[in-house]
Amino acid sequence: METMHEELIDAENRIVGLKQLLKELEGDCVERVYIADDADVHIKGKIRKAIGDRDIATVGVESMDMLGEICEIDVGAACAAILK
Repeated sequence: METMHEELIDAENRIVGLKQLLKELEGDCVERVYIADDADVHIKGKIRKAIGDRDIATVGVESMDMLGEICEIDVGAACAAILK
């Protein structure tokens, strides 16, 4: 799993946050989604519903703080993604 985190760290085509993720999912532009394990259940539900039955890999991340750190932002993040 560490390799997938490294992939997110190195990605030039990454987005962070629910609003951006939902927008990119509508456009079918998402390759992989990262979801913080401690994100609100409601947020995780929105993400899973938006993904639906599409073949998009999802990766759990230990915490919102860790995901924010991986994405090089100063706050926690519930989700992030790598775009196609």
